[in-house]
Amino acid sequence: MECPNCRARTVVFDVPPEHREHVPEEAERAALCPECLTLVATDAPTEPRFDRISSAFPENEEAAVPLAIGIGLLDSLALHRRSLEALIPAAEAAGADPLLLLDRLHVQGGVDPDFDISRRRHQLEQLLE
Repeated sequence: MECPNCRARTVVFDVPPEHREHVPEEAERAALCPECLTLVATDAPTEPRFDRISSAFPENEEAAVPLAIGIGLLDSLALHRRSLEALIPAAEAAGADPLLLLDRLHVQGGVDPDFDISRRRHQLEQLLE
């Protein structure tokens, strides 16, 4: 599937029922763009290759899915605070390190979201304290 924002090929994954309330349209499937980090609902076939976003992404889908959704919601902490407060701890409990992943996204290049990753990482850290 192509990103509606930047036209890059997205990472499409199934969203388990416990995380659907955090996805646009409460969809059963979502897509995250590895270039602009846009999250969208989709019905495209799954292609859960999270390593296309970053080699630091967890391989375990139990950790990768809430982390991917959370990263896709970082465009607005104010609007998505409740979701982030649920998703990030779920990813951590499954073995992910969300703050480390944001650090890696910031330095790896090829990622160009509409927000400053470094600044958003700091804000997320404060939100979760």
